[in-house]
Amino acid sequence: MPLLINGERIDLARPTGDIVRHHPHLEEKAKLLRSQPAQIVEPKGLLYVQQREFAVTTPKDGSVSILGSDDATTCHIVVLRHTGSGATCLTHCDGSDTEAEVSLIMSSVKSFSNTTGYGRLEVHLVGGFNDDRQLSQKLTNQLLRAFDLQPDDVHLVTFCVTELNDREEKDVHFPIIYGIAVNVKTAEIFPATFPEKGPDEDLRSAHILTGAPLTNIYDARMEQLHIGPYFWRPFPHVDFWLEQDDKQILQNLSTSPLAEPPHFVSHIRSTLTFLKEHPFPSRSLFPDRKPRIYKKNDEGLWEQVCSDRI
Repeated sequence: MPLLINGERIDLARPTGDIVRHHPHLEEKAKLLRSQPAQIVEPKGLLYVQQREFAVTTPKDGSVSILGSDDATTCHIVVLRHTGSGATCLTHCDGSDTEAEVSLIMSSVKSFSNTTGYGRLEVHLVGGFNDDRQLSQKLTNQLLRAFDLQPDDVHLVTFCVTELNDREEKDVHFPIIYGIAVNVKTAEIFPATFPEKGPDEDLRSAHILTGAPLTNIYDARMEQLHIGPYFWRPFPHVDFWLEQDDKQILQNLSTSPLAEPPHFVSHIRSTLTFLKEHPFPSRSLFPDRKPRIYKKNDEGLWEQVCSDRI
């Protein structure tokens, strides 16, 4: 069954601008979301999702109350929620394999939901901007098409993407919202930033930089975060990249160099350094081929319960 707005199937042959004009409440909702200042979300009760990761949980979760992600420029952050069970998934898509990724998050939410009973599947799309290479628009179109291909009805509730998330300053375009969070207890979605992006931020970033597919990082039934085991080959020319100045890294390793947040280059350098230190993760990080497992402690912070620390 198709992707719906107010019970009406979206005509994907029309440009997204036409779709929005046909459904002005979507534009109003996007405007309202854009007008909110980004909230700083502290680590307590937070599950932070990096690019090409996803996590799903329910309001019954005693450890995680907030799912969030940020640093999205051309990427889109997707929240899929079943209104009956409250099962909520957040993922950070970059267009690497959109159709397969949407199928994966659909099945993950449905596994916590009785889709034949009360409630419906609702999707919220946030991110991207009017970038020069039109990567954001391409990803917007891919996501709309992928949800429209699903066997279940999916209701598009929030659409704050690409031209609806764009600002211009001195002829340079930027996203307005770079990150969002969703409260899995209340279903509230809001712009957000995250001082802590762990645990294992560099390890997870290395997994992405070496070409990982979309990965589920959370076991909601056990309330455990699972990182790995991840394996990659030595990163090509890592010494060359580490020798480059900030401008070269920005120009060559970003999809949108002018719109990146200020910490982009330091983040990439940190990840490259990690890849240099761990060319063979099967030896240095995952010799036992088991994931690094974390649970929230009494303070609501992640604490490793299994596998060796780095």
